[in-house]
Amino acid sequence: MPLTSKERLLAKHFSQYVSEHKKEFIEKVLSQRTRHVTVALEDIYQSQNASAVVRTCECMGLQDIHIIENTSSYQTNTRVLKGSNKWMDLIRYRKKGVNNTEACIRQLKESGYTIYAADPAEEGISIHDIDIVAGKTAILFGNELHGVSNHALAQCDHKVRIPMYGFTESLNISVSVAICLNTLINKLHQGPWEKYGLGEDEKEELTLQWYRKVVRKSDLLEREFLRTIQ
Repeated sequence: MPLTSKERLLAKHFSQYVSEHKKEFIEKVLSQRTRHVTVALEDIYQSQNASAVVRTCECMGLQDIHIIENTSSYQTNTRVLKGSNKWMDLIRYRKKGVNNTEACIRQLKESGYTIYAADPAEEGISIHDIDIVAGKTAILFGNELHGVSNHALAQCDHKVRIPMYGFTESLNISVSVAICLNTLINKLHQGPWEKYGLGEDEKEELTLQWYRKVVRKSDLLEREFLRTIQ
């Protein structure tokens, strides 16, 4: 949603406490952020894996990650995250008594995503053959032991696989995510990026959100500033 007039004034107020170097860095990152591609994680139970995936997604320019918590809650490992989670939107599906996988898939489809379930089966589409420019793409990864659930496999639009040439059937989830995203994001950067990047309203919203994170005592500064413009 577009910022309100007060929020725009607040962002301008915060900007005086942000160095020019930091502002340029924020603008550069925003110019390379995307919601054209997203990742969903289903019941990942090892904190180092979940954290490594979040870190990879942030490095590759994704803004959103969808986290499904039916049987396993999302746990973090700060040494692995390296602070990457504070720059992203983690959308969590963790309601009791409902199928959170179904809720996530429904939300993604309503948002216009074609959903691919990561699965090593030979009938799956190669990650290299996804037509990423045709529309928004979400890849759903299952947990470390069982992979994508049967319910998710039935609800997703397609299966996707990473071609492998050895005896071992699968990769660690964080490695799989890294390979998939590197393949897809590189394809996006070969095209007209303005079609896949964030809109101006989204950039404004995230600029304010990130200023709140980088400015010391931003909550106190915000309260004091808002009192002056009542």
